[in-house]
Amino acid sequence: MSDHVDVTGTGSAGAPPDVVVLDVRVHVDGPDVASALSGLSDRLAAAVAAADDHGVRDADRRTTGMGVSPRWDREGQGVVGYTAHQSLRLRVLDRARAGDVIAALAGAAGDALAVDGVSLEVADPAPLLVRARDAAFADAQERARQWARLAGRPLGPVLRVREAPVGGPAPMPKARFAAADAGVPLEGGESVVGVEVQLRFALGEP
Repeated sequence: MSDHVDVTGTGSAGAPPDVVVLDVRVHVDGPDVASALSGLSDRLAAAVAAADDHGVRDADRRTTGMGVSPRWDREGQGVVGYTAHQSLRLRVLDRARAGDVIAALAGAAGDALAVDGVSLEVADPAPLLVRARDAAFADAQERARQWARLAGRPLGPVLRVREAPVGGPAPMPKARFAAADAGVPLEGGESVVGVEVQLRFALGEP
């Protein structure tokens, strides 16, 4: 086997996120299962209509969970009613409108609305991956040049390339919840994509 050097390079690229992902839940209490489900249907329909009015398309709405559970008295001995709930994941493609969407959902569903999570992402991470790969390759190549120089050998061509993604888009959003009629301001931070590449370079004769 010819002489070679194995090196690992890392690279990353970031961009402001442009999509807001909302995980929301609508929950309604009722004296029996039927009334809890009926109330949930009404509140959910109002929330979905509000989201639709603010540009959240059918393709960007997805049910992520649903259930009905009993509510017990304080002693835990008897059932006093039931709670029906349904969870939705909404993708808001215009980040600037995310606060208005949350406010509209709160106005439509009232106290039945719960916001379980707010995250931000880049709609198209492909350009970030390209930049991260360029940076990772350059990093590995620079390491290989140094090792070859320290060994007193000329650096030859690349013999093998292996890529291992070290992180997807990693937004770090901050959300401050304000009054419903004032909207909900969101701070986007930055989404970062990381790539790790393993390269094998041939070493020439000293």
